[in-house]
Amino acid sequence: MSTSTGTGTPPATTADTDRLWSVDEHLDDILGKLRPLEPIELQLLDAQGCVLVEDVTVPAALPPFDNSSMDGYAVRVADVEGASEEFPAVLTIVGDIAAGSGELPAVGPGEAARIMTGAPVPPGAEAVVPVEWTDGGTGGGRADAMTAGRPAADGDGPGLGEVRVHRPAAARAHIRDRGSDVGAGEIAVRAGTVLGPSQIGLLAAIGRASVTVRPRPRVVVVSTGSELVPPGEALTAGRIHDSNSFMLTACARDAGAIAYRVGAVDDEPATLRSTLDDQLVRADAVVTSGGVSVGAYDVVKEALSGLTAEEGRVSFRRLAMQPGKPQGFGRIGPDRTPLFALPGNPVSAYVSFELFVRPAVRALMGLPPFGDRRTVRAVCPQGVASSPRGRRQYLRGHYADGRVTTVGGASSHLVKALADANALIVVPENVTSLAEGAEVDVVLLD
Repeated sequence: MSTSTGTGTPPATTADTDRLWSVDEHLDDILGKLRPLEPIELQLLDAQGCVLVEDVTVPAALPPFDNSSMDGYAVRVADVEGASEEFPAVLTIVGDIAAGSGELPAVGPGEAARIMTGAPVPPGAEAVVPVEWTDGGTGGGRADAMTAGRPAADGDGPGLGEVRVHRPAAARAHIRDRGSDVGAGEIAVRAGTVLGPSQIGLLAAIGRASVTVRPRPRVVVVSTGSELVPPGEALTAGRIHDSNSFMLTACARDAGAIAYRVGAVDDEPATLRSTLDDQLVRADAVVTSGGVSVGAYDVVKEALSGLTAEEGRVSFRRLAMQPGKPQGFGRIGPDRTPLFALPGNPVSAYVSFELFVRPAVRALMGLPPFGDRRTVRAVCPQGVASSPRGRRQYLRGHYADGRVTTVGGASSHLVKALADANALIVVPENVTSLAEGAEVDVVLLD
């Protein structure tokens, strides 16, 4: 990726760089340039977290046969009618039926079959009595567990003995009917569903080994700054630990993406361009942090402002918001991969991700961009002393029971306050302060 201007589309228009964009304008521009990722077929576990693109119907009833919901005995209703502990029904055991059994013993008058949970109900049986309603075949009192069959006293017969049933059972008692979960031809999972563990379990239960989904976007996260040191390494003078790449990677995962953390890149445009070239092969979107303002070493802006038409385009803008005024967005590389250039201050980067990247990740998945973050009205007891005129301010807050309090100040470097917050308090552009007890919009972060 070179930085020669060449011919074709200019790097960034005057309208992009000189005017102040609103939050909504910037977001609309981003979403207007994105299309959902193309569907692919994935194995079930690989499809977790992805969006299903077609209705999946049930090929055969679930469960596929009548089965027992208890460990106990399969019986005929008439044979246990009126049974009690004083006058138990004494039945001959004709066989054992475990889960997965194929050949089933028929249950005739005066007979019972020992049956396990999930095992198919045998012919002739009309109900299942739990083992706790019987003597378990021991000839004693109430049983707590099943026992193995014992030979008949004379050595003849089936050799499984007898069972005493102490309670009657109604027809179909403790039997799970064929198709009681879902019937053949019904829709198991609808298109547009994000596949979680329960949906994966249902798809497996009806025999689907793979499904067609929109994949989770692959998001590559790159932080910039020669001052950054990986966590775990000692700091020297003027250096700080790289928190942004970890935070933004976690943000991307939380939004549903498959995230790759590249780490920190020095303030060298050539190094950044080379890094991006290497990463585009595995990226559906790229997120950078830092280097987008007006400083002498704003590497992202320097590296990407002069792309040729063949290389793509990234526009750098000033937004009417606090924090997060400097922003960049464009599409680069042969596949026009979306790139989000976020500010470097941690709070600015986090708020920017929430406002712009998170909706974009959902759009790439084929989901409504704003479906997973609720905005509610809440009382702010302490109010807000001041907010910049003409900018939409996002303050960190803690929300509970319809009330929200500010956490920390407005400075965009306060990482501890960000960690303590569970909401963003939104102060509109035309509001410069909020009285104590005023109502505000609050974006919930969990």
